[in-house]
Amino acid sequence: MEQIIHATETYLYYIVEICCVLMELFGIAVLVFTAVKCFVQWIRRDATHLRLDLAQGIALSLEFKMGSEVLRTVVVREWEELLILGAVILLRGLLTFLIHWEIKNEKHDIEKTQKPEE
Repeated sequence: MEQIIHATETYLYYIVEICCVLMELFGIAVLVFTAVKCFVQWIRRDATHLRLDLAQGIALSLEFKMGSEVLRTVVVREWEELLILGAVILLRGLLTFLIHWEIKNEKHDIEKTQKPEE
């Protein structure tokens, strides 16, 4: 019975690690795609919503990365690792909050400039 439990824990560990790597890869792909797309928009002088698009891509990328960190908490065994993981999640959460705040302000500015003056 102990061997079955050990084997199950081992499989769970590897499945979680593979999923974490995939989620981080998705986050990196989203960030790189967004950066290239926004750079092309900037080169073409089509920068009407450039900051908004870039901020939304960064926020989505951070959410993938944060999801990976949350998933990683499943296999953490020591308090020291958990504290480090908690600090990383907290920092990424704060960054995501700040980026969403910036997105909200940018949308407000865009709406303000597109409204006809009365």
